[in-house]
Amino acid sequence: MKIAYFDCFSGISGDMALAALVDAGADRHYIEEELARIPFEPFSLSWKRVNKRGISSLKMDVLQDEHDKPHHHRHYADIVKMIRSAGFSKRTTELSLAIFEKIGIAEGKIHGIPLEKVHFHEVGAIDSIADVIGVALALDSLELERIYCSPVALGNGMIHIDHGHYPVPAPATLEMMIGLPVAASPYRKELTTPTGAGIVSAVVDKFLPGLPNMTVEAVGYGAGTRDLPDQPNVLRVVIGRADPSFPADHVRQLLPIHEHVHEHSHDHDHPHHHHHGHDHEHEHGHHHSHDHDHEHGHHHGHDHDHEHGHHHGHEHEHEHEHEHHRSQEHGHRSDEKEASLPHGMEADREQSAPPGPKH
Repeated sequence: MKIAYFDCFSGISGDMALAALVDAGADRHYIEEELARIPFEPFSLSWKRVNKRGISSLKMDVLQDEHDKPHHHRHYADIVKMIRSAGFSKRTTELSLAIFEKIGIAEGKIHGIPLEKVHFHEVGAIDSIADVIGVALALDSLELERIYCSPVALGNGMIHIDHGHYPVPAPATLEMMIGLPVAASPYRKELTTPTGAGIVSAVVDKFLPGLPNMTVEAVGYGAGTRDLPDQPNVLRVVIGRADPSFPADHVRQLLPIHEHVHEHSHDHDHPHHHHHGHDHEHEHGHHHSHDHDHEHGHHHGHDHDHEHGHHHGHEHEHEHEHEHHRSQEHGHRSDEKEASLPHGMEADREQSAPPGPKH
């Protein structure tokens, strides 16, 4: 089984994720050709090698024609319509829609509006749109069957976004990370953007504190824009094959996961709990001293007609079990069996959601 591990020790953003996946072997030319299907303002991708504190990394930037006025604000519904009509592969379409849905739900909850009326600010810009769809294309290109991820460094401090000065992590970023493991960071910078959080919350199957049992085949480094004082500001992606001599699911979970649902149930009570701040490097952190491993399984079968199938299976070391399976038109269904992922990724992570949306 082909797998990937996202090592988010310096956080994650859309451009870092796309660059790391290409550095690890995703087909760059396929990604660029497919992105040309986006019917918005013209853009191109720039790729260059940079050095981040001794680590040779790939830096990706989305370039726009200086004569074309950039469009920073788009509605969720317009982006969904564009993705569905662009003619991408089935898996690319499903993954792209899943990521934007996560961001849209977070934005909606933060602003108190329905998902269909969500108006993206920074995430509605062409660079963020290209980042999201580019990551979906890269995952499709690599034919990954399962995606693992480390606890995610978020950052600290304050950032300036369209709405003014906001704390790091941005409200939408934090909303998307509900129930997912985050890591402390000493840097007063934004390490994880809303786009990065949307990617993690939508595509990761399991969260592990270290590499899973695997045979490593490739390693990619995606560079962020700024530099950090004492560590490389990069996202590391490890590609390989799951070691068949170990049970693939023999892990404990770190924390309960939360999936967007208008209705959800828990076997016992957990505290339950705006996408702003454009991508490209952020810092903020939450420290979890729980020595758990966390499983997070998603089913990305967005048969978009607004039907979504997500399966979330969650086990806690403290002997709580949560199983949530969400099937949307925007609703959710619970199921005790693992869902079969249309895009090829097994779903065995559980997510339960706060009763509302996000940025």
